[in-house]
Amino acid sequence: MASIAHKNISTVTLAMMTVAAVVSLRGLPMMAKEGLTMFFYIGFCTILFLLPASLVSAELGGAFGRSKGGVYTWVKEAFGARWGSVAIWLQWIQNVVWYPTVLAFAAAALAYLFGDPKLATLGWYNTLVILVTYWLATLLTLRGVSIAAAATKWFLILGTLLPGALIMILALIWILQGNGIEFLADGGDSAAAAGTQVHARLFPHITGLSSIAFLAGIILLFAGVEVQAVHAVELETPARQFPASMFVAMAIIFLLFTLGSLAVATVLPAGQISLTAGLMQAFQGFLDRFGIGMATPVVGLLVAFGAIGGIMAWIGGPSRGLLETAENGELPPFLARTNAAGVQVTILLIQGSIVTVLAALYLLFEDVSVAFFVLSAMTVTLYLVMYMLMYAAAIRLRYTRPDLPRSYRVPGGKAGIWLVAGIGFVAVTFAFVIGFFPPSQLPIGSPTLYVGLVAGGLVVFTGAPLVISHFKKPSWVPAPRGDDDTP
Repeated sequence: MASIAHKNISTVTLAMMTVAAVVSLRGLPMMAKEGLTMFFYIGFCTILFLLPASLVSAELGGAFGRSKGGVYTWVKEAFGARWGSVAIWLQWIQNVVWYPTVLAFAAAALAYLFGDPKLATLGWYNTLVILVTYWLATLLTLRGVSIAAAATKWFLILGTLLPGALIMILALIWILQGNGIEFLADGGDSAAAAGTQVHARLFPHITGLSSIAFLAGIILLFAGVEVQAVHAVELETPARQFPASMFVAMAIIFLLFTLGSLAVATVLPAGQISLTAGLMQAFQGFLDRFGIGMATPVVGLLVAFGAIGGIMAWIGGPSRGLLETAENGELPPFLARTNAAGVQVTILLIQGSIVTVLAALYLLFEDVSVAFFVLSAMTVTLYLVMYMLMYAAAIRLRYTRPDLPRSYRVPGGKAGIWLVAGIGFVAVTFAFVIGFFPPSQLPIGSPTLYVGLVAGGLVVFTGAPLVISHFKKPSWVPAPRGDDDTP
């Protein structure tokens, strides 16, 4: 029988896959709110988070490339099944907490389609859009419809790449016409009157951890690279190609985030940028100035497509890892139930219930940007605990499994893995701590409520898998598959 040739992916292909997994327009307003200081935040996230996460997950993904468990398998092999379950749980639950923030971004874009931008500032409107769009996406997923996967490419092109390129082009035209550039302004009396704090500096003016609290939300925009790192094994020469693909991806991500954020900051004063509607505010400012304001609703529809499309593409994905964990007996058997279409029905319904509760946070705060950031901070604290486990697992496996075949290995031996994983661990720990400080750039109201919500979410969502593991029963483990009667 003729052998089947293994199909390798190219360096550029893996770089583009990484860019697609990381880049999103929803983060542009948060970075734009920092003006030129965004270079500090983007540089921190690129060098101290994205690069270590890419290299470490490439080694782990290459070592366990045949396993479908991802971070569950990596952490389990290092610290046991309990902590492996915690890791995959955190990777799943942070997505659940993340969904309302993405859909709030879509709600803001749809407000411009409906012709009433003020809707984006109303809590009940954001909650309503989140619930309607999320549950519609869940119903489609439960039916086993593959339309979300098939439409991902078009959602990316029409809802992310096209609006992203358009905002940059509009900003360039704005500058060439000699219009004022807000992020270079010194503020002046008008800025003081508007309560605007313009950051015409490259390094943040640090008066306390609250002044750099946006770092927690911005680092979340760079997360998710570990999902693509499992493809390192598909490269022809992983040791050479994977680092090259990551440096290409990092350069593209840096340019897209930086140019897109600067475009928003070009036309909007920092104090007027909404974390949810900031992108559409910028589009309206540009298009009205150029006399084509009637195109704003169309752009709003495209931006909403991008956000909703991302939800439809992800809604059934991360929960598959949790399903495999349940099928292995680490979670109660009812979580392993699937419907006739093979979809993890129980997990998706629980997921939707959590999203419903979290969507109500938009009713608690007068400023929807505050609710948006609370959910972002809650998401990032959960996700960063998972990254801590991943970095620790990479170091431990160099000692406990030194002979494990690795298609890619972080260079430098044990010192190299300690350096790369150690830098990543320290960076995520710092961002984790920052996540509990209310940002000075937003009217938080009660700092106690903010900290209570973020800390409460961390305790509940991190503690859940530990409680489940404590009460784990032997009956949860399925009987070994096999046929004893087979001769």
